[in-house]
Amino acid sequence: MQVNAAPGSNYHIITYGCQMNVRDSETMAGLVEAMGYQEVDNLDEADLVIFNTCSVRHSAENKVYGKLGEVNAIKKKHPSMLIAFGGCMAQLPEVKQRLYKIGVDIIFGTHNIHELPAMIDQARDGKKRVEQIWTNAGEVIDPLPALRRPGLSAFVNVMYGCNNFCSYCIVPYTRGRERSRTPDNIQQELEELAMLGYREVTLLGQNVNSYGKGLDEKVDFADILVMASKIDGLERIRFTTSHPKDMSDKLIDTIASHDKLCEHIHVPLQAGSNKILQRMNRGYTREHYLELAQKMRERIPGVAITSDLIVGFPGETDEDFENTLDMVRKVRFDAAFTFLYSIRTGTKAATFEDQVPLEVKKSRLLELNRVQYGIALELNKKLEGTCQELMVEGPSKTNPEKLSGRTRTNRIVIFSGQNNLIGSLINVKITKGKTFSLFGDVQQNDK
Repeated sequence: MQVNAAPGSNYHIITYGCQMNVRDSETMAGLVEAMGYQEVDNLDEADLVIFNTCSVRHSAENKVYGKLGEVNAIKKKHPSMLIAFGGCMAQLPEVKQRLYKIGVDIIFGTHNIHELPAMIDQARDGKKRVEQIWTNAGEVIDPLPALRRPGLSAFVNVMYGCNNFCSYCIVPYTRGRERSRTPDNIQQELEELAMLGYREVTLLGQNVNSYGKGLDEKVDFADILVMASKIDGLERIRFTTSHPKDMSDKLIDTIASHDKLCEHIHVPLQAGSNKILQRMNRGYTREHYLELAQKMRERIPGVAITSDLIVGFPGETDEDFENTLDMVRKVRFDAAFTFLYSIRTGTKAATFEDQVPLEVKKSRLLELNRVQYGIALELNKKLEGTCQELMVEGPSKTNPEKLSGRTRTNRIVIFSGQNNLIGSLINVKITKGKTFSLFGDVQQNDK
């Protein structure tokens, strides 16, 4: 049944979290625009406000509740406004009880985004709270409409969920078990994006390199990369996130042998101590990771390896932390996202009694960043004088008078140039390397 919005209805989506959530918000926007809603930037003008939330860390949840209070104040002046609450937080039972008290109209989960139009219609016409949360993911509903913003780069899901159950992570409980999209549906979406003018895609999954589980046909993530590289119009193909235990020789060789596949692999180490890796339930050792990193560097010339790192995990001793620093020095990550461990209710690690004091965690994070930032600066300075291919993305966020682009290894480069370069693949000579970015001069515009 077609569900329609009231005449003149406006919507606004507030997105928190990872690339998966950004992609989910595009689907939500596509669904409500198909109902007749129109997007507005100003919350005061919205008849429907959708929260798409993240539950990876408590700090993210606190931001959501703060914004929800702000929107609720607007709703008191505009009683017909509907507030819909979805995403990972909605999957948590303790959150649902709190939402009832706040006055949210619609609560939906990560597995049933496709039901959002019917729930909006039910809440609007029935004037009552509507809740529909699937505890089990079920089959992938594919395809769904999506509102794609004009641009050069797009996110494309290849799979959903996670089977790993790392002891610190809530994702398997909020996103469900792994389900892979069919190759045909992925290919169709990629071809449509190429026709719309997108030149770069990032293939998404909680663990992309375990793609293929649950499908009738024998296909893996390397096969998807080969398929994507054959699509005319797409110039660059990226992916995230990879798990060290599932990074196969076939996948590494595929990246090395296809020009459109960017030489950047985000493969989170998380910790450098075997004891801590075991407590985290990561499924590999530091020795395995070192062997993997060496293999990637040998087979993929110029590859950038980036990581996630957690300090202060329960039971982490000074020696364990030194093992993490040792791994950072040996692998020499091009960049890393570093985090203090924080207790996540509902995970196994939350029950561990040997929690590390906050001050110790802060001290270790400062030292980790000092070491990692030093390595990143050293690696970036080595690029001075080299010529790098960039995709020009637009004005620099730090200096709007200059342009910025991204190298194949996912480094930001800031340079002087005309706006007609936006969207182009150009060559830039690197003149200066800093910790988080590069600076350069345009050499030529070949593509």
